Amino acid sequence: MQRVGTVSRTAQNLAIVHCDDDSHPDIGTAVIDESLSRVGRIVDVFGPVERPYVAIATDRDIRLAELVGQKLYAR
Repeated sequence: MQRVGTVSRTAQNLAIVHCDDDSHPDIGTAVIDESLSRVGRIVDVFGPVERPYVAIATDRDIRLAELVGQKLYAR
């Protein structure tokens, strides 16, 4: 399990995560929370190379507002 980073905000029905460092999972990777529940999957990587952002398309039953501030992990 690899830590992706912390959800910083939401935009256009996506959770935006600021990565901890320059390593990030690939697009299409499943993302889980600290309780090992599936949150969604990575659909985009953007921003500075040193510390990029990833956009996560959440599963249908996930409320985006509740994710802000949570740490997420790649499975």
